[in-house]
Amino acid sequence: MNVSLADPIFSRKSYLVTAGPHTLLLGTRTYIMGILNMTPDSFSGDGCLSSAKDATKKAVRLAQRFVREGADIIDVGGESSRPGAQKVSAKEEIRRVIPAIRALARAVKSPISIDTYKPLVARHALDQGASIVNNIMGTKMERSFLRMVRQYNAAIVLMHMRGTPRSMQRNIRYKNVVSEIIDSLKKSVENCLEIGVKSDKIIVDPGIGFAKTAGHNLEIIHHLGRFAVLHRPVLIGVSRKSFIGKVLGRDISGRLNGSLAGACASILNGAHMIRAHDVGPTKEVAVMTDAIMRER
Repeated sequence: MNVSLADPIFSRKSYLVTAGPHTLLLGTRTYIMGILNMTPDSFSGDGCLSSAKDATKKAVRLAQRFVREGADIIDVGGESSRPGAQKVSAKEEIRRVIPAIRALARAVKSPISIDTYKPLVARHALDQGASIVNNIMGTKMERSFLRMVRQYNAAIVLMHMRGTPRSMQRNIRYKNVVSEIIDSLKKSVENCLEIGVKSDKIIVDPGIGFAKTAGHNLEIIHHLGRFAVLHRPVLIGVSRKSFIGKVLGRDISGRLNGSLAGACASILNGAHMIRAHDVGPTKEVAVMTDAIMRER
């Protein structure tokens, strides 16, 4: 049997990523990023603001559970990025996330990521203890945003998306979806380097579900090995997304198995980090998949 060395790949290059005071060795094992939504309208129904009265306490308890279950990073977001989502102001996003990040910085030792594309929100989050900026608009970031990331010695996740969450599914035509995403992310990495953000601060994310069809998402995962040409660690988020529902005919509550299958396939094809709602099961899948990969 002939095995392609590029697609899929059965090994990963290791990268040392520094995020503020934290050092992450990505590649020797799969890292898990636990999703903590400080929103009332999360597509997955798990937003901590469903009851604003105890939102911060709820966020801390959830983050502590994630850490016990094996999360390496806690990713805090204050604006839903589901298709068609309405934009919220920076002021409102700050109100949602900053109390939680302030409390989390005292309650957990794991790195905290702020899921935002707004410079003001990112700055406040970094001031309160976040050390990673997870930017869904990563391929069109302003130079001032990148200078801020450099100033705080933070790490940055550059995600590919066309348009905004509200409009992205109206812009899903590609000649070659994988090649076009790689080209876009390559330019974004180059922009970071030009502004002085060091390579050991940069993580890339092809943006599963963001301005892509179900078929595009499957194609990206299948050909994830091609993203190795960017020479940066790859983050993948498939958890509970709609393309899983289309394949399996399941609503959000029934997408765990599909999410785990997507995580496993992504790891086998080169993903360094998996962003997930269901941390415990995802961690077990990652540990098992990593063990299989080591025996190649």
